[in-house]
Amino acid sequence: MAAYGRPTLRDLFDESPTPHIAHPPRSHHRDFYIATDGSFRPHSGGAVGDDGSVEEGGLGVVVETFDGERVVRLSVPDSSPDNNVAEYRALHLGLDVLAARAPTNARIGLLIDHDQLAENVNAEVLATHGSAYDPPHGVSVPPSTGLHWRGIQARINGFDEIRAARISSDRNPAHPLANAPDQYAHVNGEPDRCVVPQTTTTDERVPPPSRSNRGGASD
Repeated sequence: MAAYGRPTLRDLFDESPTPHIAHPPRSHHRDFYIATDGSFRPHSGGAVGDDGSVEEGGLGVVVETFDGERVVRLSVPDSSPDNNVAEYRALHLGLDVLAARAPTNARIGLLIDHDQLAENVNAEVLATHGSAYDPPHGVSVPPSTGLHWRGIQARINGFDEIRAARISSDRNPAHPLANAPDQYAHVNGEPDRCVVPQTTTTDERVPPPSRSNRGGASD
């Protein structure tokens, strides 16, 4: 359960599994958290909703600092050819947005509701960031994503520390932004912020899911 009063994205990250990566509590905290989501509509002109309105696919991005300061929200119309491309494009957008606002030594936590994408990000991190462990499998990227994975790789390698957590779409704050860009276009006009977060040093010890989910020994 989320701790009372703690920032939304930090809560979600702390509660969610990070595929292929287990880590001690202190290293679980990040300077910035990014939630991304991409939605796909089967027709380039948009699908028609129950009320007769045209529904567009979209990309959603939410960025917060460690201490809960919102950096940016985006809700951008998109016409991706399929759901995979939409998810990769959303993450690519989120990382590009953060790269313009955060130092390269920032610790980044990604919140993604696409299993394969989260696994690919963490496999890439293990393969390129000097980990003592080999990734459990190679990266497998759908061909339709084109150059977006290469852009994501470049951003991953541009930060000192980064890892992805897998969340469900109904808990992803970027999900409504991606699925209704016509309704959330106003968030794109929110004041642009370049925030340096407070230090992540803390005495709070919140075990990541790899530890907290283990049952205790029975008497």
